[in-house]
Amino acid sequence: MTAPRVLHTDAEVLAHKRAGSLHVVTLVAPGVAELHRPGTFAELTLGGPDSDRLARHAFWILRTRPSGTYGSTIELLVAERDPGTRWLVQTAPGTAVPLTAPLGRPFALPREAVTCTLVAHEDGVAAVLGLAGRLKERGCVVHVVLGAASDARLYGALDLRRTARTVQVVTADGSVGRRGELAEVLPAVLDEQRPEVVYAAGPVPLLRATAAEAEARGAWSQVAYAGAMPCGVGHCLGCLVPVVGEDAVARNVRACTEGPVFRGDRVRWDEVTS
Repeated sequence: MTAPRVLHTDAEVLAHKRAGSLHVVTLVAPGVAELHRPGTFAELTLGGPDSDRLARHAFWILRTRPSGTYGSTIELLVAERDPGTRWLVQTAPGTAVPLTAPLGRPFALPREAVTCTLVAHEDGVAAVLGLAGRLKERGCVVHVVLGAASDARLYGALDLRRTARTVQVVTADGSVGRRGELAEVLPAVLDEQRPEVVYAAGPVPLLRATAAEAEARGAWSQVAYAGAMPCGVGHCLGCLVPVVGEDAVARNVRACTEGPVFRGDRVRWDEVTS
């Protein structure tokens, strides 16, 4: 089997744009756009001269553009959570950022045109934005449910309305869409949409709830794990996820290489710590 291609490059910051309390960062990264598949991710070394004090960061690849005025570019959706992400959203255009991508295994696409529901929370939408288009190209009916703490942390609803049959929005404070939490509304949404496949990206409790609700309805689920992946290439063992393999044997696997996309029913959720 041919190993997936991974590129190592000094990406150049081209632009960054604020989107509510999130940021869209555009990087010139030759070759990455051509290799990217929804669900794969990019690993960045952040901090410039202080990078030796910061762990490497993993980001979903939001959009790609294989060619343009500046060549091949990718976009990342960034939430300021720590010194590394703050550095990234403040760094000047033209700055070089060491990047390795695309990494990990992508979402698997159904062989037949089926009904799919995509569930994403806040910046997790970056993992499924491109997936919606791929599914539509295959003739699938695509429904999307987006969740966020507030309108300021919601992204992608407008883009997704161009490809999905329905887009529902849930915010914890009720500032836009339905008030509540994604996990609370998910059972009723899945009962209404009756998907054959459910895809999810977001925090672990949401992934767990999605996997359970899908399984309860006989649907297949794929979840994009977004825990810490310090090296991104399987060397540090810092991203172990407990699963049950296809051979029915329980084991720990590396999210960065055997994931980050997993079958929801294969994860031993009681043992997931982040």
